[in-house]
Amino acid sequence: MLQSLRVKNLALVDQAEVEFSSGLNVITGETGAGKSILVGALGLVLGQRADRSVIRTGESSCSIEAVFHLPDPRAVDAILERAGLPPCEENQLIVRRVVREAGSSQNHINDAGVTLQVLKELGRFLVDMHGPHDHQSLFDPEFQRDLLDAFGGLQSERASYEMAYAEWRDILKRCEALSGPEAGVAEQIDFLSFRVKEIEDAALSVEEELEVTQEHQMQAHAQQIQEAGQTALQALSEDEASAFPALVAAQRALSELTAYVPEAEDWLQEAREVAARVQALQREISARISAVEVEPARLQWLDQRLAVYERMKRKYGPDVTDVLRTLEEGRQRLEDLQSRGERLAALQEEASRQEQRVREAGAVLSRKRGKAGEKLGKAIVGHLHTLGLAHAAFAVDLRPTDPGPAGLDEVEFGFAPNPGEAMRPLRAIASSGEISRVMLAAKVVLAEMDRIPVLVFDEIDANVGGEMGNVIGRKLATLAERRQVLCITHLPQVAAHGPHHFAVSKRVEKGRTFTRVQALSKTERLAELARMLGGDLESRATRRHAEEMLQRSR
Repeated sequence: MLQSLRVKNLALVDQAEVEFSSGLNVITGETGAGKSILVGALGLVLGQRADRSVIRTGESSCSIEAVFHLPDPRAVDAILERAGLPPCEENQLIVRRVVREAGSSQNHINDAGVTLQVLKELGRFLVDMHGPHDHQSLFDPEFQRDLLDAFGGLQSERASYEMAYAEWRDILKRCEALSGPEAGVAEQIDFLSFRVKEIEDAALSVEEELEVTQEHQMQAHAQQIQEAGQTALQALSEDEASAFPALVAAQRALSELTAYVPEAEDWLQEAREVAARVQALQREISARISAVEVEPARLQWLDQRLAVYERMKRKYGPDVTDVLRTLEEGRQRLEDLQSRGERLAALQEEASRQEQRVREAGAVLSRKRGKAGEKLGKAIVGHLHTLGLAHAAFAVDLRPTDPGPAGLDEVEFGFAPNPGEAMRPLRAIASSGEISRVMLAAKVVLAEMDRIPVLVFDEIDANVGGEMGNVIGRKLATLAERRQVLCITHLPQVAAHGPHHFAVSKRVEKGRTFTRVQALSKTERLAELARMLGGDLESRATRRHAEEMLQRSR
């Protein structure tokens, strides 16, 4: 869950810290007070692109810090490991981002610098955000297909298909390259032959590059190594004021002291051990620096060898592994061209076999999508009925298509909000209020399937009101039994269902606007609900209405 969010100098917020709780957290406030700034801050800290205009006027930077507690951090730890970072300690993850007016932004995870891409990857596992305009994604066929696959738990089948498809496309590209005109083939063979021979003659390896680099460091600084080592030896045992003679003197004194002070026996033993360690250290240093010799011929060879590595990396890749990959690709391409006819025939046969594997994997995926589509349709319809669309129908339509990157199907969500109407594509029929409820139904259904710990809804109740607000509030409260939910709302009916209530307000001081975020007590919550109801805040009737609303939500 999201434990806390700290914001500094973002838009109207000079400084704010919000401590969230598990379950349903509602955020309310007057229009323009800055409620959505909190959602924007969370989006920034999880990898959204930053526009420098978000920095508070007069400031040079803004910062956002989010602290998460993860009951199961394995997925996040896997991302951290790929990024070269240690795993979460005590299941806690701290994400911090600083956006500067001049210069690049800074991104940190548990105080270690990371790229924006790592933040984005983490964000997909930590928070699912739905803003007032995100319902448009429901119209996207790719989003619909991804939603269906997520609901059906078809990640493995989808991955198997995508791997088979990628291999098929790679073979087709090789076929296409070999099917081109004869002109230029000889030149390609000459070019590739030169490239392959040059890299082979260089005889590169990752291990040798490391060894040569380390030895070059030793040879290039041999004199400094010998001088520093000799200074250390003199300080340890060779000078009159060195460590070892002083320890010998200390042992004599401690030996006399044992006659009078019992503890001196332990001190004497420790002094003897230290003296032995000093002697061992002196021998180790002496042996190591004596093996370092200035060899001009060897240093010249090391220089030349490193120059070969640098030249190959400049031409064929940023590091040795890239150069070796270029070598393998060149060998494969050269083999294809030198036996063009035979290779083309073999590749075409292989492409045919691989296409069959693609279609088989696609058929498995399509079959499971069909079953998942039936279940998804029924699940969403069930939630739509409780969200005030008592007679709505929803279905997932699969149409076969040629093999594509994501399968053999085109996915289309169909929707009929009223009885007697034909099922039509969702994008062609739904109103904004209806699509908001369809999205909420989909989120509730998916929340039962996925493991994303935090769900954020920014004005999910747009274009609805009255009793429907109560229905949406109950639905969010039910959802919050399994996930932490953050909900920005303008409806008191929704806000009443959140046991954790935050109010956003703004004030003007000395010509500057300041936004404040405050966790509300029970009394303050009643006052905020009364304000949202639009009545007189001092009216007993308004406050009684607010109290009834809270009691009803419980």
